[in-house]
Order: sequence, then structure tokens, then C-alpha cells
Amino acid sequence: MKSSIHCPCGKIFSVEIEEEIDLDASNDNLEKINNGTFMSFICPGCEKKHKPEYKIKILWNSRNLKFEILPEPDRNDFYLKKKVKTFAGNNQYETIIGYPEMADRISVINDNLEPVVIETLKYYLLVKADENYPDRDINAWYHGKGDEGIEFHLDGIRPDEVAVMKVPMNVYDKTCKDYRKHPKNGIYRSLRSRSYMSVQNLFRPEAIK
Repeated sequence: MKSSIHCPCGKIFSVEIEEEIDLDASNDNLEKINNGTFMSFICPGCEKKHKPEYKIKILWNSRNLKFEILPEPDRNDFYLKKKVKTFAGNNQYETIIGYPEMADRISVINDNLEPVVIETLKYYLLVKADENYPDRDINAWYHGKGDEGIEFHLDGIRPDEVAVMKVPMNVYDKTCKDYRKHPKNGIYRSLRSRSYMSVQNLFRPEAIK
């Protein structure tokens, strides 16, 4: 699919967009998603970097996963069931909204962690952050796992800064065990809106609930 990008410098240039990405076909796309260069285009006029978002499919057959990635501007329409429809009109694809969430989810899966549990831990971190900074718009992102546990980055607390939070692996393991015993209870159920599972479902405005 061809698309045009309008740069602030006045240059309009055409780019080729792959509507279906197979992560098993090449390590290149996985690496680009991980390092933040996926769907990144340089203006030939002023060399400004552009990262537009398009609706695409991502196949990860080795993980038995199919994703539909919706652009962030489609978020409200998805909640309100307007315009946005799942691919092929069925539930084979799990929905992810926004490329940052896409990179986050793929990183979680690549590290062999349970996405529902990671989103649950994000919720607890965001609730705590909201208690301390009630007037801030804060987001939590998975950043990796190590000897000290699972690392999350919270942005929005202070301009141009991120807060680093580490959750011990025993907390992850305990939450994972609870989820596997009660996958449809409480927060685990609330994290999902149709085909979309995210902590964002718990913080969206009342008008689109």
C-alpha cells in the first residue's frame, strides 16, 4: 500500500506500507520494533523523521498469535464501535492500539512473560502514581526483566523524564498464578474490551466506557 507523508517543510513524499508483517519471516521487523525504527520514514527534503501509524496485521505464527494494530487516533472509534472493524470480521486477531503499545506487547511476549499479568502490574503502578500525582497523565511501559525483577518506565510525572519502577519476580509469579486460577475474575476481566486487552481500558474516560 502506498501512502503520502506531508512534511512541515512542505515536501510531500510517497512511502510503501506493508499491510501484513510476518515476524517469523525475518528478524528485521522484530529488531526494528524493539529499537523504535519500525515504520520510520525520513523526509527527503529536510531529513525530518516521521513515524505515522497505519492499520496493519502482524503475524507471529511461531507464537500462535495474530495482531491487528490500529492507529492511536482510532482508539475512541474502537471503543464506540464506529468505523473500526476487526480484520475479516472475526476474533482471530487480537487488537493493539498504537505503535508504542505494539512494541510494548511484542517485547513482553518475546521475554516469555504473560501480557495480562504485565498489564495488571501496570495498573497497580498507575494507581499508586495517581495517588501521588492526581493531576498528571501518566503512562506505564514494560522495559525488560532482570535479576532485580521486572522494570517499568512511567512517563508523564515530570516533563522529559521517566520514573523507573521495579517489580520483584515473586510478585509477578504470584499474580501469574492467580490469573491462571481465575482468568475471568476481577481486574483480569476488566482489562479486556472485546478483542483489545490493555491497562488503558481501565483508565479511559467515562464518556467512552
